[in-house]
Amino acid sequence: MQNVLTISGAEELSYAERAYRAIRDSLVMLEIRPGAPVNEDQLSQELGVGRTPVREALKRLQYERLIVTYPRRGTFATEVNITDLAHISEVRQQLEPMAAAQAARRATEQDRTELEELLHELEHTDTSRRDSGELMRMDLRVHRAIYGATHNPYLEDTLVRHDNLATRIWCLFLDRLPGGVSGHVEEHRPLLVAIAEGDADKAAELARSHVEGFEAAVRAAI
Repeated sequence: MQNVLTISGAEELSYAERAYRAIRDSLVMLEIRPGAPVNEDQLSQELGVGRTPVREALKRLQYERLIVTYPRRGTFATEVNITDLAHISEVRQQLEPMAAAQAARRATEQDRTELEELLHELEHTDTSRRDSGELMRMDLRVHRAIYGATHNPYLEDTLVRHDNLATRIWCLFLDRLPGGVSGHVEEHRPLLVAIAEGDADKAAELARSHVEGFEAAVRAAI
């Protein structure tokens, strides 16, 4: 797990927020495997923070369905249940297009700069040669930047949580996905262009297609 004190851009965040982000992404990327025990003392040591920030982080992660606590047994990373795919996709198919459209309408100059930087990175990355884990982290960054550009904290929070759950499913089947993950990540290019150009209708259409393609790819890999 990445040491929390080295997380990029996190200097102004509280210890609890830093711990939350580090543990969350380790769970999302399956670095902490589904069903694996989650130990407060071990996490505190790995992240270089006290137990209290870790405990606060774990409370949030339990609410987000990334961990589960059993009385007298302990805390564990939640299992990845493929039957959840339809429910997660149902939510994302409605909200992802809305978020993309709102980002196209509401993105500030700072938002557009961040989105353009992500687009530039994608355009200068040979995704076919990149490690699948790196590509999935890039995928998370793009989605989170789009959600942030909606300037709707409730929509952003809901979509981050559902995208995290969807990414766990995706990571479980990375080795079996037809054509790998590079094509999925490449789909972000036209989406980022549409948002940067303020084309809400096109952004919504591309986001809807992206989510539908995700579900189809996972089902083909099962």
